[in-house]
Amino acid sequence: MTDEAAVLLRDDRADGVTVLTLNRPAQFNSLSLALLGELQLALDTIATTPAIRVVVIAGAGKAFCAGHDLREMRGTPEKAFMQKLFKAMARVCTTLQRLPQPVIARIHGVATAAGCQLVAACDLAVAADVARFGTSGINVGLFCTSPGVALSRNIGRKMAMEMLLTGGLIDAQTALARGLINRVVPADKLDEELAALVASITNKSPLAVGMGKRAFYEQLEMGVDAAYQLAAESMACNMMAADAAEGIDAFTEKRPPSWKGC
Repeated sequence: MTDEAAVLLRDDRADGVTVLTLNRPAQFNSLSLALLGELQLALDTIATTPAIRVVVIAGAGKAFCAGHDLREMRGTPEKAFMQKLFKAMARVCTTLQRLPQPVIARIHGVATAAGCQLVAACDLAVAADVARFGTSGINVGLFCTSPGVALSRNIGRKMAMEMLLTGGLIDAQTALARGLINRVVPADKLDEELAALVASITNKSPLAVGMGKRAFYEQLEMGVDAAYQLAAESMACNMMAADAAEGIDAFTEKRPPSWKGC
């Protein structure tokens, strides 16, 4: 089946959770320009859909994502195409961070190059113990500069440079220790662990989650004084919201909160 005939991205929604599944299993879910376009379109829709509380990024078949589609890249060697491709990937990654909803990567297999970038761009990541991670572009003469942007914002500089310079794979436990992912579980427990993490988020105020996520990423790029100023303003605005009043009242009254989302 050709990409034109296939569903490149599956979008499954239930109980406030959207699972976006990269669906090019024969190509190890490599990120063609068309797949990136589908992913961007889905994220843009999700951004304006408050009923969606959490987004999960997953992969079909054996791999999570093996990066960009090298065959497509070699088949279209013009610089203009390369610029369009890498800009599309950058837009997807920045959109993931700017979504009001938390985004969780579900990694069941290998995540390399732009696939590793995708993991790093998600807010959280849960991996099976058989998952592997790497920025392997250097092995084919292509330094993973774009993946390095997201990678270096997750793990320490020297560990990031080692991955970028050597192209070697690290296992899930190493990725956990370096801060690239949040949790590692046996493969047969992956969905159970993911569901538990999702549930621990969806029972919180959607307003507070969205405000907090936005402020978190904004302050990371600031100096400490500006970061505290932004944080103080964000918390003051949050405190004025109905959900904060409801949450505090529910806590003092020892009852579950009823979030209003405002």
